[in-house]
Amino acid sequence: MVRAQIIERGISDPRVVEALRLIPREKFFNDAKHEQPFADRAAPIGFGQTISQPYMVALMSEKLELTGSERVLEIGTGSGYQTAILSKLAQEVYTIERIKPLLDTAFERLMDLNCRNVKFKLGDGTIGWPEAAPFDRILITASAPAMPKGLLSTQLKDGGLAILPVGSQEEQMLIAVRRHGDHLKSKDISLCRFVPLIGQEGWPSGMA
Repeated sequence: MVRAQIIERGISDPRVVEALRLIPREKFFNDAKHEQPFADRAAPIGFGQTISQPYMVALMSEKLELTGSERVLEIGTGSGYQTAILSKLAQEVYTIERIKPLLDTAFERLMDLNCRNVKFKLGDGTIGWPEAAPFDRILITASAPAMPKGLLSTQLKDGGLAILPVGSQEEQMLIAVRRHGDHLKSKDISLCRFVPLIGQEGWPSGMA
């Protein structure tokens, strides 16, 4: 999986590649068929949510430009797989999930893998984690209809970087956003498709 889907598709950050090797993806599936965790596609994890394809996890992780000293806010814990990868790349990870059974299962999985630099929170991810802000990096793993400017302006450090998908329900663009004082400068990365980001700065709950 790592060679065919990650390295051969251009992911070159050695720390990201090593994190993908260290974290057993199959641990984040419930009763999965042997091949399913390693397939080059997203997969359902229940509650209308998905675990991203391995390449997308690697791409988003690489684009965060992590060196190991950063505090990262992740919005959308889901299965916990991306969270586990981040735990190997950052100093601290703060992850928020709005669906309690997913959060509980992710917590158990990460504790089993001894990922002890992660803090978990149940709630609306678009509100962020004000009491722990600001963050060096923000990763959003669900798609908002527009850039969540309130969240990024108040909880991303000046000079900090966010990676997130933005767009319609059918198709989105993965973007990188750098904060420069009161300005948020975005850059397109690639087309993508994620589940909707539900919350105050996302889609209404009826879209889930």
